[in-house]
Amino acid sequence: QVQLVESGGDSVQAGGSLRLSCTASGYTYSYIGMAWFRQAPGKEREGVAAIYTGSPRSYYADSVKGRFTISQDNAKNALYLQMNSLKPEDTSIYYCAADPRWASFGQLIPSAYKNWGQGTQVTVSS
Repeated sequence: QVQLVESGGDSVQAGGSLRLSCTASGYTYSYIGMAWFRQAPGKEREGVAAIYTGSPRSYYADSVKGRFTISQDNAKNALYLQMNSLKPEDTSIYYCAADPRWASFGQLIPSAYKNWGQGTQVTVSS
């Protein structure tokens, strides 16, 4: 079981930036897929960005390409999401997800991940 704790959510104005962090613990896998999802009230959870250990590639939803950057620090078991040029439509609860199964690597669908954090609120005002 992987424990995930997100932090960094805040209220910002449109055009601003935030950096979300996710700290993972409780696992010894050499490789793991990790991702950021978000869910706004009344909407389905959607994938934002994904990455996996050992790969230089990252995967993004079209809505955030060019604005968000996912990264990981394997030494710290940490995952980050740098969010720039924030828009009001980015307002959501942001969740960190992780899964050691190779099938989850690079995926932006919630069903690919079995470990989730509690979420952190991001609010962007116009």
